[in-house]
Amino acid sequence: MRPIQMVDLKQQYLKIKPEVDAAIHAVLDSVAFINGKAVQDFAASLANYLGSKHVIPCANGTDALQIAMMALDLQPGDEVITPSFTYIATTEVVALLRLKPVFVDVDPKTFCMDPAALEKAITPKTKAIVPVHLYGQAANMEAIMAIANKHAIPVIEDNAQAIGSDFYFSDGAVKKTGTIGTIGCTSFFPSKNLGCYGDGGAICTNDDELAARIRMIANHGQSKRYYHDLVGCNSRLDSIQAAVLNVKLPLLDSYIEARRKAADFYDKAFANHPRITVPYRDQNNKHVFHQYTLVLEGVDRDGLNQYLADKQVPSMIYYPVPAHRQQMFESYGGSEFNLPTTDWLTERVISLPMHTELDEEQLNYIVGNVLEYIK
Repeated sequence: MRPIQMVDLKQQYLKIKPEVDAAIHAVLDSVAFINGKAVQDFAASLANYLGSKHVIPCANGTDALQIAMMALDLQPGDEVITPSFTYIATTEVVALLRLKPVFVDVDPKTFCMDPAALEKAITPKTKAIVPVHLYGQAANMEAIMAIANKHAIPVIEDNAQAIGSDFYFSDGAVKKTGTIGTIGCTSFFPSKNLGCYGDGGAICTNDDELAARIRMIANHGQSKRYYHDLVGCNSRLDSIQAAVLNVKLPLLDSYIEARRKAADFYDKAFANHPRITVPYRDQNNKHVFHQYTLVLEGVDRDGLNQYLADKQVPSMIYYPVPAHRQQMFESYGGSEFNLPTTDWLTERVISLPMHTELDEEQLNYIVGNVLEYIK
């Protein structure tokens, strides 16, 4: 049996090695390392895949979120509503821009922003809402957009973990996550479902004026070379990373299907276990399984984590400390937020290996060891 990886990037690369190597060498031959043809081609291809009018590549997913908030002209002290149960980047940029994070609880089934909690958190100072499509599961964007539109508040989707996911609206419309809100942000960190071989990110929007502002902000606030209309930053996807993404984007749907196949195997193995809850599958969205995350009840979660490590099975806890309990947010009154579902989940979640290269022998070994520990 091949060694089990949390994410097996080596085996995935070997399957596309000739195409990736050729694409990288084409960039080297062109010496167009910044904003070269590979970047322009990728932006156009991703916009077509997502069904978004504009895609602006940038240096990473964290920059994407920061630039989105800058483009909306949020001012110090403005409130931004976000879940606490997420990777820290989502909330870190709020504080970085001297905005005020307002943490809300999540749905216990989807792990994504609870629309009822969102509605209660809105005040006259609320200037943005940032739902997170966590683990590859789409947030309830129909309900979130209805609330946002009622209050005329822009929505920034954190789509770093769910690129390729479809959301089905009650009227039959279908949209890709990241294209439903005012602005969508994603990451191409290597372990993501669509990952490059370094850092990378992108911002998408259907708003022409916003797209123009985003492009300027990501490039030192320039409207044209050496003419700076806005305070911006330097955030670019380099051409080599774009070349890798150009090879991988046409494979994204097949990668998602491979992840779903592995998730089906896990689901069947853990079905009806009294102390294991498998990921929820909502009929209104298509889970893309960036992570496969179990909720354990009456189980020593940390003990299982160590037991699996001893058996050479990697597992991860995403995330052991929610944002509102991080020291960095103490001055924002983070610990004063009452988020019982978030606190409950952080004590119970554990993620198993999930990637495109898992085979049946590996999956059998993983589930066998989990069930051996949780009898």
